[in-house]
Amino acid sequence: MPFSLADMLARIPALLIALSFHEYAHARMAYAWGDPTAKYEGRLTLNPLAHLDPMGLLMLLVVRFGWAKPVPINPFYFKDRRKGLFWVSLAGPGMNLLLGLVATFLWVLIRGSGYFIVDNILYYLVIYNVFLAIFNIIPLPPLDGSKILSSLLPTHLLYYYQAIEPYGPFLLIFLLFFGRLPYLLVPVANAIINLYTTLVLFLVKPLLPLFF
Repeated sequence: MPFSLADMLARIPALLIALSFHEYAHARMAYAWGDPTAKYEGRLTLNPLAHLDPMGLLMLLVVRFGWAKPVPINPFYFKDRRKGLFWVSLAGPGMNLLLGLVATFLWVLIRGSGYFIVDNILYYLVIYNVFLAIFNIIPLPPLDGSKILSSLLPTHLLYYYQAIEPYGPFLLIFLLFFGRLPYLLVPVANAIINLYTTLVLFLVKPLLPLFF
């Protein structure tokens, strides 16, 4: 279904913000663990041009599931490779969940105030951040969830898990287009968004008379 111009003007900034913060979080966490690779590659930045993957952006725009260019890391810089890989991989989805919560807070505050463009951008910022987080937590290569899982698996199981890595992207695309994966992920995303909205309304409702 084609999007209107007004809809696109809201979707695109939300997408760029969600993707940029996701990849920046990976790069910043890796740098905090002693890995300068992302910094040397120009990825320690919120500039979306440094992070965009055209196909991943199109997928996220159309079906709400997508990706950016992976941040390059070198786990040999980490003092503890497993812990470093775990936290670096978790940083991206974690940033999206945090950003989604902040966007929900701002959206609830300005909703109905007449700032339609900002209202729509914040609305899509909530949606794309939550969907980006739960999509990336799927334990299939090359998504963050696969690295999180591999950092937790015992060595004898890690060998078998790494054997499927070359087939991960193909399996992921198959599940998205021909499987039931979206039908499983959408309810999870909706539950998180509803939780955010309920929490923010509970916290903000007593303060609304002070602002409006």
